[in-house]
Amino acid sequence: MRFLLDAEQRAFARSLDAMLTAADPPAVVRAWGTGDHSPGLALWSRLADAGVFALAIPEAYEGVGPLPVELAVAFVELGRHAVPGPLVETVTAAALLTELGESGPAKRLLPPLASGASVATLAQEGSYALDADAAAVLLTVDGDALRLAPGHGPVRASLDRARRLARPEPGGELLACGPHLTVAAAHALTWARLATAAQALGVGLALLDRTVAHVKRRTQFGVPVGSFQAVKHQLADAKIALEFARPLLFGAALTMARADVAAAKVTACEAAYATARTALQLHGAIGYTAECDLSLWLTKARALRTAWGSPSACRSEVLSGAGLTERDR
Repeated sequence: MRFLLDAEQRAFARSLDAMLTAADPPAVVRAWGTGDHSPGLALWSRLADAGVFALAIPEAYEGVGPLPVELAVAFVELGRHAVPGPLVETVTAAALLTELGESGPAKRLLPPLASGASVATLAQEGSYALDADAAAVLLTVDGDALRLAPGHGPVRASLDRARRLARPEPGGELLACGPHLTVAAAHALTWARLATAAQALGVGLALLDRTVAHVKRRTQFGVPVGSFQAVKHQLADAKIALEFARPLLFGAALTMARADVAAAKVTACEAAYATARTALQLHGAIGYTAECDLSLWLTKARALRTAWGSPSACRSEVLSGAGLTERDR
């Protein structure tokens, strides 16, 4: 089966690509990593104007969604350009609030997320919150209680310089509680994994493009490194893995079934991680340096691999959806 984007979806991807190319994302990422959020939030506002965050929010709350396929299209481009910020977390918070319905805080919190006026992040079960220092809305899910945290603790650096971590402060306004929150959180996790898978696919595609360009320029023994058969095989393997992940991603966006999305997430993230390892090897020593722009995608591929579900957790979800267990593998 072939999953092809229509003309409008392709035009949307091209417009985001042009916008992000002009924004000089590596400079934005480096500023974000030092705690300077101004360039990143300016870019965030432009993405919101393009309708990116509204894709996860229903029209009743000033969004245009939910449109998971278009969201996947957008997040591939966000990953391709290594855009920083709690992108997945804002979508996850929107999905959670939407699922809680009008009886929850959706009417108050969702319109600013759709417009880009607010940035949201989300922490579960006492975990770290991503980019809490840049978020106006810091949600915590602890058991069957959803709270609006009053603040956060010290910010920690992570492997990916564009992913700054902090513990939310305890307490805060109680937004929702009860068994229905568990159902809403599971729904939001599906959206988180879809967005993460799309972002990872974009990261992998960027790594492959940059590595192909590098091996064409770099010469050894008077010929381009890319002409060596071993190099071609490594790049071909990376290309095949990424292209295999693409239809799984868009197929999952069509069904939004938990097992389908988990399969897309593990496949896209593993493909991006394998491509990162190939890119690092073929770039040689410069690939290890923080000064090289390649590092912005290398570290993101590693971070996304375990974000919102490790490979083993996603595989277990797939097996569970098929009525199997780990012993049946």
